[in-house]
Amino acid sequence: MPYITLLNTAENQQIAAAYEKLKTLLIPTTDKERLLRVDEAFNLASGLYETRRTLSGKPYILHLCELALIIVEELGMGSTTVIAAFLHGTDQKTTLNLQQIESRFGSSVALIIEGFNKVSSLQTERLSYQSDNFRKLFLSLIEDIRVILLKIAHRLYDLRNPEDTVAERLEMYYYEVKHLYIPIAHRLGLYLIKAEFEERVMRYEHPDIYQAISEKITATKAKQEVLMEEFIQPIQRELLAQHFDCTIKWRTKSIPSIYAKMQAQNVEFEQVYDIFAIRIISNSQFKKEKEDCWRIYSIVTDLYPPNPKRLRDWITTPKASGYESLHTTVQMADGKWVEVQIRTERMDQIAEKGQAAHWQYKDSSGKMDTEEWLNQVRDILENPEQLNFDYSYRNTNKYHSDKIFIFTPNGDLKQLPKGSTVLDFAYEVHTQVGATCNGAKVNNRIVPIRHVLQNGDKVEIITNKKQSPKADWLNFVVTERARSKIKRFLREEELKEAEIGKAMLSRKLKNWKISNFDEIVNKLVKHYKTASSIELYHGIATDKIDLIGIKKILQEEVVPPAKPGAESQEIQPDETKKQTDVQQNNDYLVIDDTISNVNYRLAKCCNPIPGDSVFGFVTIGGGITIHRTGCPNSKRLKENYPYRIMHVRWKEAIDSPGFQTALRIGGKDTLGLVGEITKVISNDMKVNMRSISFDTRDGRFDGRLVLQIKDTDHLEQLIYRLGKIQGIERVQRVDQIK
Repeated sequence: MPYITLLNTAENQQIAAAYEKLKTLLIPTTDKERLLRVDEAFNLASGLYETRRTLSGKPYILHLCELALIIVEELGMGSTTVIAAFLHGTDQKTTLNLQQIESRFGSSVALIIEGFNKVSSLQTERLSYQSDNFRKLFLSLIEDIRVILLKIAHRLYDLRNPEDTVAERLEMYYYEVKHLYIPIAHRLGLYLIKAEFEERVMRYEHPDIYQAISEKITATKAKQEVLMEEFIQPIQRELLAQHFDCTIKWRTKSIPSIYAKMQAQNVEFEQVYDIFAIRIISNSQFKKEKEDCWRIYSIVTDLYPPNPKRLRDWITTPKASGYESLHTTVQMADGKWVEVQIRTERMDQIAEKGQAAHWQYKDSSGKMDTEEWLNQVRDILENPEQLNFDYSYRNTNKYHSDKIFIFTPNGDLKQLPKGSTVLDFAYEVHTQVGATCNGAKVNNRIVPIRHVLQNGDKVEIITNKKQSPKADWLNFVVTERARSKIKRFLREEELKEAEIGKAMLSRKLKNWKISNFDEIVNKLVKHYKTASSIELYHGIATDKIDLIGIKKILQEEVVPPAKPGAESQEIQPDETKKQTDVQQNNDYLVIDDTISNVNYRLAKCCNPIPGDSVFGFVTIGGGITIHRTGCPNSKRLKENYPYRIMHVRWKEAIDSPGFQTALRIGGKDTLGLVGEITKVISNDMKVNMRSISFDTRDGRFDGRLVLQIKDTDHLEQLIYRLGKIQGIERVQRVDQIK
């Protein structure tokens, strides 16, 4: 052992004594090569932590030696875990990193340290609310069970040496022990450590109650000893008579156990059902263990009447941790109840120290969860010669957890399938959060909604009121909840757009003077081979089905193709035969029934398009200007020149390259906004843009678009689509085109 010059003689002697004790414990089960590795780790840690001390002033290397002693003496672990104990903080607190540790001490040591760091970084503020899920997360993060044992040893040291920890952190340690390490220690069968954890937690949380019960136990100690002696003597005589080699021990149950009974039964200390426990330990051959235990049970229950409801047979069916014992509660002559535990020496060793070991999965399905994994920990910690941890880490080809656990910003846990994305998590939080999810902060780093989450991530969802579910979201979400919510939204949106399409079709059929709406719809569904009328309407609303194409289809239905030389006809009411069209191939308006050869132009003050309600105004030059009825000038013209107003309406069927109109849009300036706008206009709606301009200021934008539109239906559909783009808050038609 190196002499640390910065420490005094007494401290060096303490360190030397602790380390020599550690090596003495390791020597029986550790070869020389591994002992040299332990020496190397100790020397390395001594140099790295030469100047460091704990909060109480203790040399830090002494703290590490005491931690290693707990690992070997109380948990029965070997050299690999001891090396990890000496080096478990070096990659975070010194210049030594995991790669260097692995190259010097092997992958097992590096794996334990890496797992230790992972579980140490977990948020535990809200542990009590979801302790089961948190325990599963805790266990799913580690690849080697020695990580758990190292953490248990560390917390045991922390609770035994509270002066080495700041008050706030110590409070968190008690909290973790209560909700996490006590259940894990119980599952592993570490009953002595579990009992100590419970004692220390109760002493911390309820010091007055703990002290009161402790004083009552002490006050009655002499009386208890007499009672137990009287109780045990008849049993000892009968066991000797039947040639049993047994040891009998007795104890008062732990203070937390007594307090739990007082609470459960709502009684005072003196009224607790069974404060005493007797343990009969038989030195039996392995093959005769069960038989001997039941014979001893028979002897005890012949002497004292048992409570049949209190029989616990963990010999026939051991606990998941491997615990084996036969428990019964019998009544003494004075009416007091005593619990009797019957077991063999082998069973007692397991019950005292617990079990942990190497595990080689034999389950070919590869779907074991962490609870099943813990249930397979069977080798006895007290007998380390049985342990071989060289292959004790979980082979990733054999073990695949299909669940991950994600933290909310408040520290709550959400369990999701492996491969879940930010969007899956958002829908798990709330449907509206998912629907408006625009990204997230994962471990304080901004990521997109497609980002795949990892076990233990802390996720804060970013939402935007303008965001809404898209069909392509279904390509990357994995949870059924997210998929069903997205599909439901898309169906609702399809119905909304279908209503628009239905209204557009109904309006056109009325203009064409075609009745029997339902019959026409059925014909169109068959023609376009849509699954339903909803799909037909949706196609019309999204411009996938052209209304002009529908007109041609209906023309063929009503008027068959003309024979050669025959004059073709249009579907139109009789009154349209009287109308005079201006400029046969290029005119789109019908101006009165009696006027022909009249020039007209569209007013620039309002820029009417097909579908607008319009009127004609005779100008001084003799031409006609077409205005919208809602034009800013319409009221003045009609009031001052009523005699110059003419009845005008659009032709029923218009097949035009487009009429110019202008839109004004505004909202929040976001990345890629202009690209989204032009994509909807040009690619989705097939609209020609004549000009586009944007002004931005303080993260806001104001834009103006000049477009070529077929008619008002086309315009309404475009406005609706633009309004769905993220960032756009308003879209409105403007009268003048500048």
